[in-house]
Amino acid sequence: MSSSRPTIRDVADRAGVSVATISKVMNGRDGVAEDTRQRVKNVVDELGYVSRIGAQSLRAMRTGVIGVLVSGFEPYATEVLKGVAQGALHVPAVEIMAWSGTVGDAPPPTGWESRLLLRLGGSLIDGAIVIAPSLIDDPLLDLPLVMVDPHQGGERYPSVRVDDRDGARQAVDHLVELGHRRIGYLGGRADLESARERRAGYREAMSAHGLSTDGLMTEGDYTWNGAVGPATRLLHLPERPTAIFASNDMSALCVIEIAHAMGLEVPRDLSVIGFDDIPDANRAAHPLTTVAQPLTEIGVQAIAMLSDLLRGRTPEHQHLRLEAHLRTRGTTAAPA
Repeated sequence: MSSSRPTIRDVADRAGVSVATISKVMNGRDGVAEDTRQRVKNVVDELGYVSRIGAQSLRAMRTGVIGVLVSGFEPYATEVLKGVAQGALHVPAVEIMAWSGTVGDAPPPTGWESRLLLRLGGSLIDGAIVIAPSLIDDPLLDLPLVMVDPHQGGERYPSVRVDDRDGARQAVDHLVELGHRRIGYLGGRADLESARERRAGYREAMSAHGLSTDGLMTEGDYTWNGAVGPATRLLHLPERPTAIFASNDMSALCVIEIAHAMGLEVPRDLSVIGFDDIPDANRAAHPLTTVAQPLTEIGVQAIAMLSDLLRGRTPEHQHLRLEAHLRTRGTTAAPA
């Protein structure tokens, strides 16, 4: 395409119609078949096209609004959002608006953030924080962005995350110190760097202790529903693990519920450890042992980085990693 912002020619080429047809649709004029009109509207939405007059009026504007995009308003994202709101108190004349990609129970489609940002950028928001994004790699996207828990290979934009690999090692080390040798792993959303790093940390720690991972690794997607199948498979192995490290708290809480339904007592029959330290982790009947992320601080740091970008400054850290800390509670104990 010809510029950083899509032109009417770009829209016409993508839709397979003439520039005159695009103009008719944009101005609500007759003489365009309904299916063609809808196709043009879809391309306009996809590319985030703004007419030349609108673009000229918008370039000189600052909206004073920062967007926050999340796949869904689940506990992890909500805690990070609290940090963003807290950090915004120190950024003059700014408001926060949040968008979710989830509609009902269906997961958001890959790349939904890019499509939304193309529509929002320059007209509704000055910049955005994207939490646990799917792939964002659109050459037309010209907007200050900061990623939280970025997609694998997401080096293009500044990011803030926890040291996932070290956190996973802490989890395994804790279980080994208690005496566990057969430790199962329930992974997270495969497209995210955090899931890859936690998986690597688990494998490194198991190897360092001379323990096998054969048949003990399953993959979820960081959601409760996505954890049900993998957790059930681990717990029905002929030689069941004595402990399970789940790559986030939601998955860990799901493991505990399934274990209870099978008549297993946690931690007497099964130790379970999570990752994140969401509020529900400490509210369960047996408070969850977990690897804590400084979720609020992640949000504070993300908006500080975005504020630097909006002021034309380079953030002090392009890719900031914060420390993770083990929180020992009531779901881990020595094997029976």
